[in-house]
Amino acid sequence: MGSVRRALVMVLVPLLVGVCAACGGSGSGTDKATERARPAELAFEHPGVLVSKAQLDRVRAHVAAREQPWLKAFEQMRDSKYGAADYRAKPYAVVECPPDTRPGQGCVEEREDAIAAYTQALLWNITGDRAHAKKAVQIMDAWSRVITGHTEANAGLQTAWAASSWARAAEAVRYTYDGWTDGELLRFERMLRNAYLPQVRDGAADFNGNWDLLMADATISMAVFLDDHESFEKAVTHFRTRVPAYFYLKSDGPLPVSPAGSDINTPAKLQKYWFGQKTFADGLSQETCRNFKHASYSLAATAHIAETAWHQGVDLYGEVKDRLRAALEFHSKYQLGAKAPEWLCGGKVQRDMGPDTEVGLNHLRDRLKLELPQTERFTREQRPEGTDDLFVAWETLTHAENA
Repeated sequence: MGSVRRALVMVLVPLLVGVCAACGGSGSGTDKATERARPAELAFEHPGVLVSKAQLDRVRAHVAAREQPWLKAFEQMRDSKYGAADYRAKPYAVVECPPDTRPGQGCVEEREDAIAAYTQALLWNITGDRAHAKKAVQIMDAWSRVITGHTEANAGLQTAWAASSWARAAEAVRYTYDGWTDGELLRFERMLRNAYLPQVRDGAADFNGNWDLLMADATISMAVFLDDHESFEKAVTHFRTRVPAYFYLKSDGPLPVSPAGSDINTPAKLQKYWFGQKTFADGLSQETCRNFKHASYSLAATAHIAETAWHQGVDLYGEVKDRLRAALEFHSKYQLGAKAPEWLCGGKVQRDMGPDTEVGLNHLRDRLKLELPQTERFTREQRPEGTDDLFVAWETLTHAENA
């Protein structure tokens, strides 16, 4: 009799997984994945990549009034290497980023220069000192004059990291500064279209989920800056399918949602993909049992995509608010030191979250008035959240209590 039961289980579980993967669970957003997010003829709001004009205005007022936590966050940014008046870009024609111990070429330089451009753009918007806008343009122009592409196995991830910061920097300069010449601007736009967007636009379905979300973050950021409506829609589709496949909710069923477009669609494959995890709880991520750092990247990217869409009149937050809230609270709880139970990653978790919570917390708590006690405590202890030197920078300054 026991062998019969086991045989039935082996037959039924894969079928159940297929059903769960197809439906995506309650509130997963997969039913909406093919719906257009906004009319193609509707112009984008500028500036509107992660940070809106109203938010920039509020930050400027907070800093001028010497209010906290914004003043300390501003000083942290201003005094960083990225805010230096004599910052010099180090562009490469081809950025090579291998996935192993082989030395790369231009990987750190590209990420840091993109963050420097964004830093200088924020400094310009807050202080009104044109030297910062000029420096941001100088950095962006240095790269747009030489780069042709990215190679090696980490090309997609590297491109996503850098492109997110490039697009934020460009957006914050283009619509606030009159010194960016047409030639420089067109050259930078061509750089994004040719050396960045093709690398990230289609995502990476079979990779760890942070890749897909980071690529969607980069895609939606570039799409708004470039007024590229079809790429905007592409990023929204990736968001709607990947977020439910990355952060688990019990309404998904007994197993996580399978990533759209991948072949990760059996119990064995899903368990391996989720780093051996067998028990699933609200807020758990696909990479929680790998480390919190990568889960944290995805928390940031998810919030970035939803925030940029929010500024464009698309409420992606509303589609994933329960999922995002659960994920923020789950990881913040254990990052703060709660003992991991045996069912969670064998009782061992790697607590290495980055500066990735301000944007999501701002929307869920300050706009929606939801309670996130663990996330709020963690965020306050980390303030000012600075930069991870990859794709997140100065979000206490730009998004703390900035609804």
